[in-house]
Amino acid sequence: MDCFTGFYEPKELRRHTCRPHPCSDCRGTFICPIHLKSHQQTLKIKKMYPCAHCEKSFQTPSSLKTHQLNHTGKKSYHCFQCGKRFCRVDTLKAHKRIHTGEKPFHCSQCGKSFSDIGNRNKHQRIHTGEKTYHCSECGKSFNQLSHLKPHQLTHTSEKPFNCSQCGKGFSLSSYLKKHQVMHTEEKPYSCDHCGKSFKLEGILKRHQRIHSGEKTYHCSECGKCFSLSSYLKRHQLTHTGLKSHHTGIKSQHCSHCGKSFSKKADLKKHQRIHTGEKPFHCSQCGKSFNEKGNLKQHQRKHSGEKPFHCSQCGKRFSWVRDLKKHQKVHKEEKPFHCSQCGKSFNEKGNLKQHQRRHSGEKPYSCDQCGNCFKWKQSLKEHQKAKHSAVPDHGLIIVLPSWASTSN
Repeated sequence: MDCFTGFYEPKELRRHTCRPHPCSDCRGTFICPIHLKSHQQTLKIKKMYPCAHCEKSFQTPSSLKTHQLNHTGKKSYHCFQCGKRFCRVDTLKAHKRIHTGEKPFHCSQCGKSFSDIGNRNKHQRIHTGEKTYHCSECGKSFNQLSHLKPHQLTHTSEKPFNCSQCGKGFSLSSYLKKHQVMHTEEKPYSCDHCGKSFKLEGILKRHQRIHSGEKTYHCSECGKCFSLSSYLKRHQLTHTGLKSHHTGIKSQHCSHCGKSFSKKADLKKHQRIHTGEKPFHCSQCGKSFNEKGNLKQHQRKHSGEKPFHCSQCGKRFSWVRDLKKHQKVHKEEKPFHCSQCGKSFNEKGNLKQHQRRHSGEKPYSCDQCGNCFKWKQSLKEHQKAKHSAVPDHGLIIVLPSWASTSN
């Protein structure tokens, strides 16, 4: 929704869109006055029919009657596909769309489709900036009720839901259910594009943005779009001038080398360089890694998973670096140029190899006799011919450039 106000300068437009417009009735904040006006009109609607079981009120008797079915627990409507039962016929209809794949509700801003009107309305608040749910403790506002509830628990220390496996406590039963999945090997959520499976639906949805290219998070300063909210937050720091997490203060220090970090998790990850700790193990071959991300990349060798695909020809790759290399074939770009003869290359590694022809550099040294070679393949051929007892995977010493020009 736009307010069509005109501005002479881009900075005036940015100031206008960033300035919050507060609601005097509920402390909600909005990007534009027209959003505020629309919100206030919904508050003026009289809700004449209150529910005797809870505090909700409704505009019509039929709306109240439909709502009260939630309290009776009677489930008269059932799905012929899977047998699941529901209290209300509209809930059954919405459920059936899971089986049919129908998504009749479209976002007017970006065109994204949804099977449920409630999910469409939630999504649209990303574009409007509307935040209708407010914390009574600190006044912070949220665009979804599901975001407000977890926040409110930060004001209490109560964690009544405990895991029977490890004893860990949680403030919400939904958090406990998500956690308990981690104790099982079950991965019920599968990606339609590449077949990869996930333990949680939220992780699947995040993964699917790799394939769809969807970018729903917009920077209000420059308009740049991102697929994840965490990417947007990181980007927004470039506008504020902060270079590290939130405050820029790096209070976590490494006892080995003195390097500082803003987050304890980053410090812990860094310290594995010094300790040699590799806590992440491959269940297929037993190889260990110091970072979870490196383990995941390695596991693609066993699974054959190729989540990255070329938009030009459809070819798939296991790693994003291989996709980027491949895409240069389509672009025919050769950004790396030799300063000696002007020859161009599409990869930096190929340029470095070529430059050895001019410099005479021989970075590959034989550990048996000390002979140096320009190419790794030349060293391997030498070792086979001259040192037959040396296995193919024998030690290769790579010398610095200043020490590798000898014959």
